[in-house]
Amino acid sequence: MSEAIEPADIDATIGSQDDETDHGGEYGFEDVSVVMGTYNEEAAIGPVLSDIDRITDGKAEVVCVDGSSDRTPEIAREHGARVIEQEPQGYGVAVREAILAPDRPIVVTTDCDDTYPMEQLPEFLGAINAGYDVVSGDRLYHGAETMPGFNRLGNRLFALGASVLMGDRVHDTTTGMRAYRREVIESIEWTENTGLSAELLIRPLMRGYDVREHPIEYAERLGETKLDPIEGGAAITKSIVKVCLEERFR
Repeated sequence: MSEAIEPADIDATIGSQDDETDHGGEYGFEDVSVVMGTYNEEAAIGPVLSDIDRITDGKAEVVCVDGSSDRTPEIAREHGARVIEQEPQGYGVAVREAILAPDRPIVVTTDCDDTYPMEQLPEFLGAINAGYDVVSGDRLYHGAETMPGFNRLGNRLFALGASVLMGDRVHDTTTGMRAYRREVIESIEWTENTGLSAELLIRPLMRGYDVREHPIEYAERLGETKLDPIEGGAAITKSIVKVCLEERFR
């Protein structure tokens, strides 16, 4: 089932996890791979990778699956990322390869547009150490005021529709920032492209993995968006319906 964290719960959970990590040999950032699909994000990729390096003290592995025609892969390599080059085939194709590439036990997904708060990586790792299988960033909890209004409405509707189809309340189905135990990633066949972000939440949840939604701040993106809101929204809606029905009747 999905569980949302209230702000008071965040501090309590993370405080207890720091103690367990110190004394119980729980996962640290040396066990984490931060992965992303990258496509022509030369304006944003440097700050994103610098933030990851700073927050994890250089311990987390970074994997970028890249189909860019600009300097994105060069900048990523300069920051120490492992770059896997791929012909552009869409968001989901790139991210699917990215999540399957690492061999570290914890996989964190993010986007390369500097919208997600890498400062909250310790909180995500703390929730994994608390026993959760998936920790999913909830951008809408704090209002996501930097998100275009049409996109914000669409994301709320995606979550509402998925909640009805799953029979389990979720609040943000299309967030790009999540943490997974690697066995969750490897146990599921991922099939979607534009709708992969929703699939990455729906399938684990409907298969009984412990999923926690975690409130995150959401910043204004650097660079231009690549997703058409109408065409992309239709593809995501189709994926949500398809995946929910597949899981319901599997």
